Amino acid sequence: MKKDRRLFLGASLAALTIAAAPAAFAEPGAWSSEPVRIVVTFPPGGTSDLVARLLAQHLDTDFGQKAVVDNRPGAAGTVAADYVAQQPADGTTLILSNNAPFTIAPTRFKSIPYDTLGSFTHVAYIGASSPGLFVQPASGITTLDQYVAAAKEQPFTYGSSGVGSISHILGVAVDQALGVESVHVPYQGSSPAIQDFRAGVLDTFYDMVVQNKEMIEDKEAVAIAIASPERSAEVPDVPTFKEQGYDIVIENWVGLSAPAGMDPAMAATMHDTVLAVFANPEVQDRLRELGITHTAMSTEDYTAFVSRQIEVWAPLIESAGIKE
Repeated sequence: MKKDRRLFLGASLAALTIAAAPAAFAEPGAWSSEPVRIVVTFPPGGTSDLVARLLAQHLDTDFGQKAVVDNRPGAAGTVAADYVAQQPADGTTLILSNNAPFTIAPTRFKSIPYDTLGSFTHVAYIGASSPGLFVQPASGITTLDQYVAAAKEQPFTYGSSGVGSISHILGVAVDQALGVESVHVPYQGSSPAIQDFRAGVLDTFYDMVVQNKEMIEDKEAVAIAIASPERSAEVPDVPTFKEQGYDIVIENWVGLSAPAGMDPAMAATMHDTVLAVFANPEVQDRLRELGITHTAMSTEDYTAFVSRQIEVWAPLIESAGIKE
């Protein structure tokens, strides 16, 4: 019997009108004679960093817009977001926007030093990837029903990339939807959590599924569910939570944003240039390797998307008990 517990995390893109910006006065190309900085809210090596570097590379090679990546981690992304919000809106300082400082922080923290909508020009949506649940191969678990049965016998320990991270929130959401209790072990990033999983310290962990494709193929971990709307073409054998009876969808989205007050013509040029970069087949192939599904979205719809995401994340953050 299909379970009727339902949890949907992430605004449905179908609810938004998704289209490239219609600004006829904008054409893809360099928008500044100065090099631009793309600020990343995480240390080097993660998804956001890799996407930012991919974008910076092709802005230069394809359109002659010099760009560098500036990693500014700290305080769940709010350090970087606050920094960018205070910069001139001249197109030279941008941020690779994502869930952490824009849709999680407003609920997680009692106050943040910026307005996620009023302090920024949300220029272009890039895409999203989804995390999933991994278990030890020796457990013999391959489905959520088996996971539930085992978890009720003996609670599992699961690793996440930190308190308030997407993997932590997904872990809480899964426990609530499946009616089980697990022991959360937070780490400073996903890499140390995966190391402890490999060492047998952890029973399970949550992380981006496609990025752990090699572990799955080498049978070092079993991904029993991915929190995407549908199966990923990169890991087609991993079933979704939805098809196993639990409507759990959570996406780690990324986009490009700038300080508020940017000239509309510059923002339109920037938007069209970003979309042109991600329309490049070579770039699309790399995004797929990272597990990111690219979607073209107008600046207006991207802004509405950010606003909606704050609303849909709020109850999950509150139920996770991570408000500070």
